[in-house]
Amino acid sequence: MDPWAKWGLKPLAPAPEPPAVKPVRLTSHGPVPVISDVPTKEKIVFITIDDGQEKSPAFVRMLRDLKVPVTMFLTNDAIKSDYGYFAQLQGLGNHIQNHTLHHPEMTGLSAAGQRAEICGNQKVLAQRYGAAPLLFRPPYGAGAYADSLNAAVRQCGPRAIVLWRESMQIKQMQYQTADKRLRPGDIILAHFRGPAELKGVTMTHMFANLLRHIREQGFTVARLEDYIQAPAAGQ
Repeated sequence: MDPWAKWGLKPLAPAPEPPAVKPVRLTSHGPVPVISDVPTKEKIVFITIDDGQEKSPAFVRMLRDLKVPVTMFLTNDAIKSDYGYFAQLQGLGNHIQNHTLHHPEMTGLSAAGQRAEICGNQKVLAQRYGAAPLLFRPPYGAGAYADSLNAAVRQCGPRAIVLWRESMQIKQMQYQTADKRLRPGDIILAHFRGPAELKGVTMTHMFANLLRHIREQGFTVARLEDYIQAPAAGQ
């Protein structure tokens, strides 16, 4: 059976080959940039999924079938009951990034508290998943442009702060633009949530709704990390 039809979907167009020259180039020194989209003319968007409370086996099967790339911003409090679940998603080629230990609003923390949240989660994720996260997302997006948070991120190891242009709810997306349309390179926010948080809707149904919105607007999904150049040694 066609894997897209299995999930009640029409297929997305194949993602283009990643560019040889990455449009987002990070360095190991100086302030870390804050990004909500990626400079590109391709009709692609990037899906990011936060937190980690919901651990649906069906969602693993869905991503295995559809091969749609996602980037996971994980919080240790949410994932510590089953680190192996996210290792399965990582095994499909999806990257794991930093979303703090306990999901606090970062503007309410001291500089030391911010470092504890980011560095602590950086250490856990590196140990559990074999690679230190390159990217950081502050809970609620709070403090993303503050000098103190930027310094904490830089000291803990991530090289960019990632926000979003759209967020997926249950059936609809919330847009930051008046015309309520996707644009090339937009980063979309979703969450690992189940029926209790989604008014009875499953994670797979929410994700299917997201893919329908993307397809209806003529876009496809690419892997965020394929468009970001990590710092080379000495940069």
